[in-house]
Amino acid sequence: MKKIKNESQLLQHATKLGTAYALKRGYVGIDSTTSAKDKQECIYRLLVQDKLINPLNEADENTANIRHKLVVWIMKNLPADHSLLQ
Repeated sequence: MKKIKNESQLLQHATKLGTAYALKRGYVGIDSTTSAKDKQECIYRLLVQDKLINPLNEADENTANIRHKLVVWIMKNLPADHSLLQ
């Protein structure tokens, strides 16, 4: 995987927006006590289910690859002039 500039901030932004998307969609499995790892996995699986991102191979499904997939997803959905993409 290629190192992405501002990856940790992008991941936080992806988690925040992904959580809002999940709640708006009616998913109630994410709350304030859910760990970051579990939130990221839930968001990833929801985005795959809704066909907003392509799934990873089962052998490649690990925390690092899921985080990277969420970062790529948020990068594609942010405006080109967003401060995290600079």
